[in-house]
Amino acid sequence: MKYLIVGLGNIGTEYEQTRHNIGFDIADAFVKKHGGTYREDRLADVAEVKWKGRIFVVIKPTTYMNLSGKAVKYWMDKEKVPLENILVLVDDLALPLEVIRLRPGGSDAGQNGLKSIQELLGTNQYPRLRFGIGNNYPRGRQVEFVLGKWTNDEWPVVMGKLGKCVELIESYASIGLPRTMNIYNTLSYPYDK
Repeated sequence: MKYLIVGLGNIGTEYEQTRHNIGFDIADAFVKKHGGTYREDRLADVAEVKWKGRIFVVIKPTTYMNLSGKAVKYWMDKEKVPLENILVLVDDLALPLEVIRLRPGGSDAGQNGLKSIQELLGTNQYPRLRFGIGNNYPRGRQVEFVLGKWTNDEWPVVMGKLGKCVELIESYASIGLPRTMNIYNTLSYPYDK
């Protein structure tokens, strides 16, 4: 079984630890937990991780957010990963900071990375993990908020959710999308042990 895990974000140190780059951060946490390392490759930084008989090709597109679909399409074709075995990791302004949501598909909700993927794959029916970033910003300041760094108050929540996202990816690959959605979509930070 092979999976393509796609962390969405923007390359460059100025984007590190920003809300919009949480997809990269989730991918990094997953790769680190499983002892993988990235290499520079075509359209993306790529890591390959093996876990419980499964292969995960983890990519962080180097195309910038609004062209993420090019990297997804290339690696999906190259690695022969079926659509249902893709998982896109993305920030979501419409969800409160405390939650994560796993979805089998849906609209791009104005998220440029998802829009690009939908255009190049010709469908919006691919799994995605939506990481709530909240919408605590003044009117007209959405871009600054999304591209801004996490606050000191938000950081413990983000770190707690990162670990839960890594578990979710493992669950998705071992028990499937519907059962994983039933477990994780009802959770809210702080998580009960």
